Amino acid sequence: MSIIVKFFVAPDDASAASVLRTGPGGAFESLSFGNFDAEDAVVEWECLLGGGCFEELVEAGEPRIVADRDNGGCVVFAISPRLSAALADAERSGLPDVAVSWAARRAEDGEVIDAEIAEVILGDLATLASSARRQGQGVYCWVA
Repeated sequence: MSIIVKFFVAPDDASAASVLRTGPGGAFESLSFGNFDAEDAVVEWECLLGGGCFEELVEAGEPRIVADRDNGGCVVFAISPRLSAALADAERSGLPDVAVSWAARRAEDGEVIDAEIAEVILGDLATLASSARRQGQGVYCWVA
């Protein structure tokens, strides 16, 4: 589980990787959350929004790591273009159902995420994905 989770918009992998040690800070448009496994979450969200299979996505290398620290510290990974598009295109009225499904999946694994908080996370991330699309940039995540 990640203590700090920051989703952010960056023009490319190299720019995103440059925040490995410090996080995106004020350099990039970003959102801050905490206390959930962001790498598993993005795969689960892609399954819920796009109908993918968790195992197939993980085997395909999702999420794609763009920078990490050898000692198990911080990591930066890219949100797949498919997930970013699904979030940007998501109907705001449908996100509560996705949030409830995600919270239920996490509960099955013993991780408690309140459905209302899950809805805020997904709603804010959908807004960030829309902003990234307008700018022609990608969505990334920094975790510590």
